[in-house]
Amino acid sequence: QVQLVESGGGLVQAGGSLRLSCATSRRTFSISDLGWFRQAPGKEREFVAAIGLANGRTAYADSVKGRFTISRDNAKTTVYLQMNSLKPEDTAVYFCNAGDLYSSGKYYPATYWGQGTQVTVSS
Repeated sequence: QVQLVESGGGLVQAGGSLRLSCATSRRTFSISDLGWFRQAPGKEREFVAAIGLANGRTAYADSVKGRFTISRDNAKTTVYLQMNSLKPEDTAVYFCNAGDLYSSGKYYPATYWGQGTQVTVSS
């Protein structure tokens, strides 16, 4: 069973920072790449960032490059999303996903999702 538990969301002013966490099981951490997606009200879920757990390869959506950083803690089997210089348009529910990050930089989400964590950026 794949378990993904997100945390770290909240309310922040524009220009501020938040760090999201996605805790998972050791089994999932050892066999899956992990990605972050987000879904704003009335919009489709979109890719944000991903990390290859075998090689540390990362991929980002153009909209967050240079502002967000995805990282991992092998000992804690947790993946983080450090979000800096937040903008109101970053407001969304952020979801963690276990899937596959290809060498092309394309991330293919699997059907395993966390419950999501709300990020709200005020202007």
